Amino acid sequence: MKKISALLAVTALASVMATSAWSKTLVYCSESSPEGFDPGIYTGGNTFDASSRTVYSRLVEFKHGGTEIEPGLAESWTVSPDGKEYTFKLRKGVKFQTTDFFTPTRDLNADDVIFAIGRQISADSPWAKYVAGGSYEYADGMGFPKLIKSIEKVDDLTVKFVLNRPEAPFLADLAMDFGSILSKEYADKLQADKKMEQMNQQPLGTGPFTFVAYQPDAVIRYKANESYFKGKEKIDDLVFAITPDASVRAQKLKSGECNIMPYPNAADIKDLKADKNLNVLEQAGLNVSYLAYNTLVAPFDKVEVRKAINMAVSKQAIVDAVFQGSAKVATNPIPPTMWSYNKEVKDDAYNPDEAKKLLEKAGVKGLSMKIWAMPVSRPYMLNARRAAELMQADLAKIGVKVEIVTYDWAQYLKLSSAKDRDGAAILGWTGDNGDPDNFLDTLLGCDAVGGNNRAQWCNKEFDDLVKKAKQTADVKERTKLYEQAQVIFKREAPWMTIDHSEVFMPMTKNVTGYFQDPLGVHRFDGVDIAE
Repeated sequence: MKKISALLAVTALASVMATSAWSKTLVYCSESSPEGFDPGIYTGGNTFDASSRTVYSRLVEFKHGGTEIEPGLAESWTVSPDGKEYTFKLRKGVKFQTTDFFTPTRDLNADDVIFAIGRQISADSPWAKYVAGGSYEYADGMGFPKLIKSIEKVDDLTVKFVLNRPEAPFLADLAMDFGSILSKEYADKLQADKKMEQMNQQPLGTGPFTFVAYQPDAVIRYKANESYFKGKEKIDDLVFAITPDASVRAQKLKSGECNIMPYPNAADIKDLKADKNLNVLEQAGLNVSYLAYNTLVAPFDKVEVRKAINMAVSKQAIVDAVFQGSAKVATNPIPPTMWSYNKEVKDDAYNPDEAKKLLEKAGVKGLSMKIWAMPVSRPYMLNARRAAELMQADLAKIGVKVEIVTYDWAQYLKLSSAKDRDGAAILGWTGDNGDPDNFLDTLLGCDAVGGNNRAQWCNKEFDDLVKKAKQTADVKERTKLYEQAQVIFKREAPWMTIDHSEVFMPMTKNVTGYFQDPLGVHRFDGVDIAE
């Protein structure tokens, strides 16, 4: 079966590449298949690359290569003095994409904004659970259902968000992938035809590229959106060649089968840099990798057990083996490049003898546990299987038996969110908006339990601090609160913080206009290929 799948993938890619003589084609060797094409119901970066950053647009956007907010579908906005009302003026004449499966009859208006965001905060919406097993994990985890009182249509080109409380990162939140604006007209047609699941299979938006076709686990095809409100892209055709193996991605890049690849193996970086036909961009990642304990399930409901596991594992050995010098051991749940990072927090020292004592203190003997290893490469964790093996060996030294388990990526993300999940899961995060809230509340807040909070950790002291920080625009006050929250996090140890990594993006030298993004997304608007 593997040989047949590989042949199909090669055949599909070859047919796409054959068009390059007639159009300008960029091939991106993607690391994995998307979970779907609706950015509202997923959190995986590969899914966002394939959906929100290609097909869709948002009210506000992050500038290329940074975290500064700029106008998107909204040409301007105002905020009330009390910080509870945001009024957006939409651009006039923004077109939705015309595809083989739907032809829009009207331009973007306020109804589309109300539908796209409203469906994520209303349990009564017919779109609340239109995908089996799916949920609006981001909106829920960030507390949007409690935050947003109403979304009101002032007129066709004006929409107002009324909040129940001030929310300092609200604009940045709307620039995130789950803030993508979908067509209500398309949604209404799918609902009437009883084909709602098609929204997640055949996306249609206002973004730079129009979805053409997807061959699962092989190829995704897009074409430039002729009516894109910022102007047609220089690339005529964009292709995602799905290539899970990092070594194979590197080979394809060197042979010219693809133009850009993400997440090279650490061992391949030196060779890629030496290739005169390639450029390798690099920057410090706004990321963290961690091992999330399920704090709802014994014995990981005891802080002594969590601390013991932390102290039994040599994180430096993991960084050395997996990243070969291109990462740093992590202490806090936010990266040191982010404002409010608490430099005074001390890490759990590597101390197997003390780890044994902590287990004895907790009354735990003969512990057996599972460690979940991600099946895909990510900038914050290039090889989770190798990291898990090193943890397994270290834990064996203190009498803890480890079974390493994994699942395909979509299942991994789904199952690791379960409140009754066994063991501890290797995961990670790249910041979505440059705000500490996106780590501390999104990943560790009480609202995110059962979703992005895969430690299932709800600590009132911690939660009160991060919630209070969101409600003030005073950066000094927010910094103070976030610093206190990091102290509590380290004391309670819902995670083993593993690393913060460097991020490398190799590409052929004829690629121009590509910006390496601190938020970890891969954007192809503005990218060109030199003749």
